[in-house]
Amino acid sequence: MRMPATADHGRPRVLVVEDDDTIGRHLHTGLRGNGYAPTWNRTGSGALAEAARSSYDVLLLDLGLPDMDGLDIARDLRARRPDLLIIVLTARTDDIDVIAGLDAGADDYLVKPFSLSVLLARLRAHLRRRAVASPPPEPVRLADLVLDVSARRCTLHDEEVPLRPKEFDLLAVLSQHPGEAVSRETLMAEVWDENWFGSTKTLDVTMAGLRRHLTEAADASANSSSLPRITTLRGHGYRLEL
Repeated sequence: MRMPATADHGRPRVLVVEDDDTIGRHLHTGLRGNGYAPTWNRTGSGALAEAARSSYDVLLLDLGLPDMDGLDIARDLRARRPDLLIIVLTARTDDIDVIAGLDAGADDYLVKPFSLSVLLARLRAHLRRRAVASPPPEPVRLADLVLDVSARRCTLHDEEVPLRPKEFDLLAVLSQHPGEAVSRETLMAEVWDENWFGSTKTLDVTMAGLRRHLTEAADASANSSSLPRITTLRGHGYRLEL
């Protein structure tokens, strides 16, 4: 079953994939009343068909769907729409579940139960950052690593390093302050949202993933590689060492 969007008139289009009737209606009504054009699907197959028919700006995705795993939907739509903003809605709170969602292509996640005001704040922050136009920055060399923010590419000896969206953003922020201490609060505001209401555990999970992917890329490289080191500053944040 599908609840269609109203005429959007330039409003951000949101595809809501949620099988719970109460949550789905709450999201559809709340989004429509706050300037968005939502379409609500209760199944994964219906959502994929809808995404093939129409173009959307945002995907709000429940992982526990009746007909398929939400992670498969995230992977499918991330491959088809690299620019799609994907926010996972989940009751799963373990680190491994968060990592799985981010690895599948999600940009952010909200743990149920959550308030509509928090969701709206996250959406505003993500969409605001995407709308800011600025001259494309020059690629940055971090030891043997090259970070091209405008192309969203991280390479090691010309080989692409596969980073999740938030891992890339985290490295990009740290690269702006080489050798400097960057606080957890600054990283949360720059990479996620200055109005973040939840746990900052997501920063630790993303940092662990970033470090792992950089190490794996260096191990797989045919060349001897020098990588920047990310030092943990207990009680404060992180420092990027070249």
